[in-house]
Amino acid sequence: MEGCTKSVLWRYVMVLLFFSAILDTASSVTHYSIPEEMEEGSVVANLASDLGLDVTTLNNRQMRLDIRSNKKYLNVNKETGELYILEKMDREYLCSSKTTNCFIKMEVTMENPVRMFNIEIEIVDINDNAPQFWRDTIRLDISESTAAGERFSLSNAVDPDIGSNSIKTYYLSENEHFNIEVQTGRDGSKFADLILKKPLDREERASYNLILTAVDGGVPARSGTASIIVRVLDTNDNAPQFDKDSYTINLTENAPIGSLVVKLNASDKDEGSNSDLLYSYSLYTSEKTQQTFSLNPNNGEIRVKELINYEDFRIYDMEIIATDKGANSLTGKCKVKILITDMNDNHPEISIRSVTSPVKEDVAVNTVIAVVSVSDKDSGENGQVDIHISADLPFALKESSDNYYELLVSEPLDREKLPEYDITITVTDRGNPPLSDNETITLELLDVNDNVPQFPQTFYTIPVMENNAPGASLSSITAVDPDLHENQYLVYFIIEKEIANTSMSMLFSINPENGNLYALKTFDYEIEKDFLFHIEARDSGVPPLSSNVTVHIIIMDQNDNTPLIVSPWRAQGSEVKETIPRSTDKGTLIAKVIAIDSDSVHNSRITYQFLQNTDATLFSLDQYNGEIRTMRMFSYRDSRDQRLVVIAKDNGEPALSATVTIKLSTVETALKTYTEVPLEYDIFSDLNLYLVIGLGSVSFLLLITILVTIVLKCQKAKPSKAAPPSRNSVISERNSTIADSTLVSNDAYWYSLFLAETRKGKLVVRQPVPKGARYIVSSIPRSTGLTETSDSAASTLQVRNSVSIIRERFA
Repeated sequence: MEGCTKSVLWRYVMVLLFFSAILDTASSVTHYSIPEEMEEGSVVANLASDLGLDVTTLNNRQMRLDIRSNKKYLNVNKETGELYILEKMDREYLCSSKTTNCFIKMEVTMENPVRMFNIEIEIVDINDNAPQFWRDTIRLDISESTAAGERFSLSNAVDPDIGSNSIKTYYLSENEHFNIEVQTGRDGSKFADLILKKPLDREERASYNLILTAVDGGVPARSGTASIIVRVLDTNDNAPQFDKDSYTINLTENAPIGSLVVKLNASDKDEGSNSDLLYSYSLYTSEKTQQTFSLNPNNGEIRVKELINYEDFRIYDMEIIATDKGANSLTGKCKVKILITDMNDNHPEISIRSVTSPVKEDVAVNTVIAVVSVSDKDSGENGQVDIHISADLPFALKESSDNYYELLVSEPLDREKLPEYDITITVTDRGNPPLSDNETITLELLDVNDNVPQFPQTFYTIPVMENNAPGASLSSITAVDPDLHENQYLVYFIIEKEIANTSMSMLFSINPENGNLYALKTFDYEIEKDFLFHIEARDSGVPPLSSNVTVHIIIMDQNDNTPLIVSPWRAQGSEVKETIPRSTDKGTLIAKVIAIDSDSVHNSRITYQFLQNTDATLFSLDQYNGEIRTMRMFSYRDSRDQRLVVIAKDNGEPALSATVTIKLSTVETALKTYTEVPLEYDIFSDLNLYLVIGLGSVSFLLLITILVTIVLKCQKAKPSKAAPPSRNSVISERNSTIADSTLVSNDAYWYSLFLAETRKGKLVVRQPVPKGARYIVSSIPRSTGLTETSDSAASTLQVRNSVSIIRERFA
């Protein structure tokens, strides 16, 4: 039983060891060490054997070698499983010379099943590099007065190999005056100091040629040499001295390149070469200073080497060394401080931020449009700046903080006056001469509805000829709005107004888009003479704005009414018959033709002419008042019947006319007196009826005219003028009565008074009066008596009881 337990435990331990070996194989790194510079094809090791791989399965399992971060210097022979050199390896190239260990890490990958192995190749250094000095010749000048024990630094040698293969020590060729002491640096490098063991005597020996040998610790050892040339100089026991220990120089910036800054002077009491001096910058002089200023090593002149900018450097400090040319040169030092004086060579700078554009034209005053910052790299007054904008702009600058300004709206803006502003901001420094800069801000204004539409005229008077065609265009009444877009789109309306229960929109219409005005009906001057109404223009802004204009339509008269002959009266198409005595005197008024025209002004002015005259030497016709008078007395040769045709023509274009035919019959005896003839009144005749209607109408118009005239001229009432005396009148006796009648005439040339006769009435014709008078004439029944004038050639009948005539004249 005990033996069985031990057997089981042993097997368990073996299994654990087996798995541990497998895990160790998968996770461990295979390490190889090879020397550098192995020849190509050299076998490093049998990798298959070391890894426990079957050589015959390497190809099938696609064995692959990957090198990390390096060129592929090694490869695996898949036939033999050997790891061999593919290309020579230089440790100094692959790894830093300071690195102690140099490794190449690789991975071996197997497929089917996948297995990976880490390989590490250590490149072992070999002594393949000899020590080498930076300079082959080391020159030293040692004065003969140098004391023993003085040390002189020598250039050290370098060896890229490491460890024991690096530099181990230095050797100096045999001599009695010099020795070396090998020093070890902190990094393990070796360098040698030359030590003067015994004072030199230039007269005994002027120079020494020493060989310094550097030897590494490799096997076999490698070495490198450098020549040390020691020149023994004459004793130089006087150091150079400058005139002053320090110099302070003021230099203006932008000084021309090559201009002299200062000429330094140092002196040496020695003679010969020991007194010849060289000037140089010390190590304490910055590279920037040496780049800016040049130092002449022979004469100590310091000149400007490149452009000097005060804003970059304001003070330059330098230390100048004067070194004599003795064998053992001595030096003297001085300090130079160059203070740069500022010039006004920098223009002020403007930076515009937070620009608000566009803005509405109704933007509030003191609104910030932009923030402006200014700067100037100069100093003092050269760096102090003044900022301003044009005084005629509605903007202002307000300082908000140091060198920051706010551009504000200082006055109300109006896009219609100026839709865009170019605001030029100018900044000027206080230097001499001053420098300036400017920036321009373009500010665009957005429109708001702040303008009422405007008509070019406040009152429109539009003449319209009567008898116009309905729908005819009368005029175009347009307004303008300086706003933009919908704020300037105008709509036109007629403001409603009723005239005699007729809406104005029934008489006229207006195009709402372009303001064209049209008449909707035909007008008659004799009925409608003018119209007065308003037109409104309204824009489309929010809220809308509007304005209106007064329009006065004046109806112009046309010559569309034919003159109407009202005296002498006759039936339609009949002749007028008159009887006159043959004893009628020359110049006697035989008849008067009166015509009226309902047109106005020149269209109603009537002239009279004979269209037919039996005897042109017997009768004359006044072309203005229509009076027919005798030009001579009748003779026995003249015919008893005279036929006169008179045409009454108006002054229109074309002229219209009417005619009347008067048949005159002459008698030998005088007429009986009116006292003997009873008057008969036919009040129911057609003529009387017409005259009564006309009288009533004219009387009503007369009353209205009088009332209006009194109201208008109550302050300046003019006295009425007496009627001019009548000339001779001819009264033809008819066996009838005379009816009352009234006639109103506006003609500027004449007025007429007549009593319209009936078949048995009497006709009284009055002489015309001056132009411009207006008369209202009424007739009343005459008295029955007539007187006969016996002194004339033919008796003239006059009305004994005169007809009362009422007359008014208006200025």
